[in-house]
Amino acid sequence: MDFGLSEEQKLIVETTRAFVENELYPHEREVERTGVLRRELIEEIKVKAIEAGLYAANMPADVGGAGLDTVTWLLYEKELGRANYALHWTCVARPSNILLAGTPEQREKYLFPCIRGEKWDCLAMTEPGAGSDLRGMKATAVQDGDDWVLNGTKHFISHADLADFAIVFMASGEEETPRGKRKKITAFFVDKGTKGFTVRDGYRNVSHRGYTNAILEFDDCRLPASQVLGEVHKGFDVANSWLGATRLQVGATCLGRAERALGHAIEYSAQRQQFGQQIGKFQGVSFKLADMATELKAADLMVFEAGWKYDQGTVTDQDMAMAKLKATEMLAFVADEAIQIHGGMGLMDDLPLERIWRDARVERIWEGTSEIQRHIISRALLRPFGA
Repeated sequence: MDFGLSEEQKLIVETTRAFVENELYPHEREVERTGVLRRELIEEIKVKAIEAGLYAANMPADVGGAGLDTVTWLLYEKELGRANYALHWTCVARPSNILLAGTPEQREKYLFPCIRGEKWDCLAMTEPGAGSDLRGMKATAVQDGDDWVLNGTKHFISHADLADFAIVFMASGEEETPRGKRKKITAFFVDKGTKGFTVRDGYRNVSHRGYTNAILEFDDCRLPASQVLGEVHKGFDVANSWLGATRLQVGATCLGRAERALGHAIEYSAQRQQFGQQIGKFQGVSFKLADMATELKAADLMVFEAGWKYDQGTVTDQDMAMAKLKATEMLAFVADEAIQIHGGMGLMDDLPLERIWRDARVERIWEGTSEIQRHIISRALLRPFGA
């Protein structure tokens, strides 16, 4: 594995970082204080992101994306991760890779408009009673002739208020397994405005202000068979095939925020004077900086090693679970220590530290909780022994 960056990778990092600092940072205070990402601001930044070649850069080149390999894509995500989440995720959108699983007709209707910035997508799996245990979902899809009828509720669905359509996973039947009955899952495209499909405001969230969540309700929502994504009853196969690297994406954005927090802590430690000297010279502060930098380096190596293995076709669920676990827990540590170094000022919204600290909390929950990641890792360790 070559740890050096190619000239192309350096250019992508520099371009993305400059865009984040010049086009996203200036709007952070507005979004953080109002909790609202204005539609006109989204459109303004989106145009600039498209012009810079950063919009939908996660997509393959043959469908209009940047065609980045996984390591380069993670470098790009890391730089975007420095900014307020709503700004970088909405204004510099990365459509879900699962759209690539669609038929040619579905690609024309959903994928390409998202890549061009004409539509937004959202992904709906989680329910009030089914988070980590997605097989426990109660929302159903029942076949009725050539149609499917959807009923139930999804919640915590990110930016569904903005999205033009949802990719919804529903329980569509049951099958017998050695461990008893297990629900079959099917994925569907559901357009906003479809009869029986309602999007309601979600919950106020301590993390990622401006990045909304919503509650989706399905009441005898009827869809034609052409709205099925992938094969009937094979929804998890579709998800596992196309959503595999999202945990690495979470890890990469955590790296960017941690670097920003550490940068503020280092600068403050060098400038702040107490008892006649820089506070960075006191062991109580200098050791914090050393530990923060070490944890960040370890997480960085784990995320990018997993990304490199993804490109080689050798990555395992354990690799990605370890990377996600380490990066998210590292961010929580670094953000907390950065605030401790700043003292009271660290909690004021004049600096981005209190935002980074708040935002860090959700990272250990979504895309698989820390406990789920530990389960994946420990299961892999014990599997050779038949446990």
